[in-house]
Amino acid sequence: MATIIDLLREEHRDIDKLLTVLAEELAVFDRQERPDYEVIQAAIAYFQDYPDCCHHPKEDMIFEKLKARDPIAAERIGDVKAEHRHEAERLERVAQAVRHILLDQEISRQAFAIVMRDFIGQERSHMRLEERVLFPAAVNALSGDDWSAIDSQWADRKDTLFNVAIEEKCQSLRDRVLQWAGQNRERAPADRP
Repeated sequence: MATIIDLLREEHRDIDKLLTVLAEELAVFDRQERPDYEVIQAAIAYFQDYPDCCHHPKEDMIFEKLKARDPIAAERIGDVKAEHRHEAERLERVAQAVRHILLDQEISRQAFAIVMRDFIGQERSHMRLEERVLFPAAVNALSGDDWSAIDSQWADRKDTLFNVAIEEKCQSLRDRVLQWAGQNRERAPADRP
């Protein structure tokens, strides 16, 4: 039981690091400077692949078991799958805003900032809900057999060649984004690309 919850919490910490990078790049943009769009695009690529392939399926499996064991707790949480779809829609708005900027298409600075802030804020809010409500409710309601079934179902899914390749790609991408962001922090603002 604790293993998959611990893994999800670790993934949330990694996701939050990338959200922090996006927030830092947005702060550069807010100062009327040019953010590192390569970093932003790499973070977007991570969010386009990793959550739906490697993160959300684990949460969805837990939520489905919780709905069966404690429907009242599940109802307090809401529709996790729908929220995951909304995350993808918000991310697409971010990706589209970045494309507009890079292609010199019309988009206001304010519109770009709103889209970025919305994505960052909603992602963090969603993770807080899972950390404070979903995970504790699941720990309290699910049986050992439920956790074994989730672990088995996840093991079957994650060991496919596709999932292994996506996970490795995303981990590498995450590490590069964090490395680039660290290098950007070390440079003086006048040296920014």
